[in-house]
Amino acid sequence: MPTLYLICGLPGAGKTTLARKLESEHAALRLCPDEWIVNLLADPADKAELDRLRDPVEKLLWDLAKCALALGVSVVLEFGFWSKAERSFFRAEAEALGARVELHYLKVSLDELWARLAARNADLPAGTFPVKREELELWASWFEEPMEDEY
Repeated sequence: MPTLYLICGLPGAGKTTLARKLESEHAALRLCPDEWIVNLLADPADKAELDRLRDPVEKLLWDLAKCALALGVSVVLEFGFWSKAERSFFRAEAEALGARVELHYLKVSLDELWARLAARNADLPAGTFPVKREELELWASWFEEPMEDEY
């Protein structure tokens, strides 16, 4: 039975590191929106275009993920899954395709996230974007921590 791995957490939490581990351990298709978006941007510093591309790229990746799951291939999604509604939607859709779902939440303090992001901002790896402290704090205020019934 294929598995959908939902990687949940804020920027800097270690989502990509965990996703790569799961990809390798389970021969799963790993889908990371930032890695796709970076290839579409003419200017990586263009935040408006980055924001505009996020929803359509995530929709395309989800369509691809659904096809893979239907074919029996496990999928790792690095969408962050900041809201319970979003996590519930993807769980229901995957289960309707006959897939199992595993939520992996990376809980990291705001100070630790910022320390990691500041280091990453100084030497950006491919497929990542700079994050400002103000952005992180705003996003953290939107984030809904998963409840026990979501695992």
